[in-house]
Amino acid sequence: MLDLLSDILTNLSMRGTIYFRTSFTKPWGVAVPRYENVARFHFAHRGNCLIRVEGVDDPVDLAQGDLVIIPHGAPHALYCGHDPERTIMPLDTVLEVSRFTGTGVLVYGGEEPQSETQLICGHFSFEPHARHILMERLPPIIHLKNYGESAGRWMEATLRMIGEESGGQKMGGDLIALKMSETIFAQAVRTFIESSDAPEWGLGAFADRNLSRALDAFHKAPADSWTVETLAQVAGMSRTSFAVQFQKAMDMTPIDYVTKWRMEIAKKVLLLPGSSLTDAAESAGYASDSAFARTFKKEAGMSPAEFRKAILAESSTV
Repeated sequence: MLDLLSDILTNLSMRGTIYFRTSFTKPWGVAVPRYENVARFHFAHRGNCLIRVEGVDDPVDLAQGDLVIIPHGAPHALYCGHDPERTIMPLDTVLEVSRFTGTGVLVYGGEEPQSETQLICGHFSFEPHARHILMERLPPIIHLKNYGESAGRWMEATLRMIGEESGGQKMGGDLIALKMSETIFAQAVRTFIESSDAPEWGLGAFADRNLSRALDAFHKAPADSWTVETLAQVAGMSRTSFAVQFQKAMDMTPIDYVTKWRMEIAKKVLLLPGSSLTDAAESAGYASDSAFARTFKKEAGMSPAEFRKAILAESSTV
């Protein structure tokens, strides 16, 4: 059985993609457009730059060894050097000017080779219809300073290996870097939700020893007959204390959380070939198809049949 975070990311069908490794020299700037259902990341393998994210007041200084994640795929610009308003170019323009083919290193910038910035850039995609408050409530940008060192020697070695493998000449290098990048993302999210910043984003239960124990137990057996009382027992708390503390930490009731996650599980079952309404209901812990259908419509805004039809129609047009 998967632990809490692993279960969430697996159910969201997270897939990593490394889209380039850079060799940028001053002055340079790249504007990355908005992308839906993705989280972007940039790791400063060597050198430094600034990153400005839409909706965030101040630019972030990305120093060597730092990692930034842009959880919601917001438009952002990376740049270094003078006159950024003139040097920041759309990503498509940079790719065209540099004649980047999609493999190897993206070389771009001005005439100051001593100022080289090497970035490892990529994104993580998620199923368009999959939802979880963990991903929805992450801030516009997560900045993890000196990430390799703070996360431990194994993470520093992993980041170094990603830098060496991505876009390199060794067989299997891109795949190795890709799978390692997925590990980086999970570890980075874990670092954030265990930090003191998590509660202000409505994610305090994940870092709370007692509340997270209840969440972990629920995720390992979501179809069980969970109540506030049984969750409180797992957490080692009284029913009232658990309910109050959970509401304060997550801005939602325990049963709201349980219901929302069960509906996400049911969505995946509904999209399986040959699955029935009963299969989806049972996966979400409902003995009654009608009770499940009512709850599903309340949460998803459409009936299970309408949901399946809409997603399958969407998939057929892609």
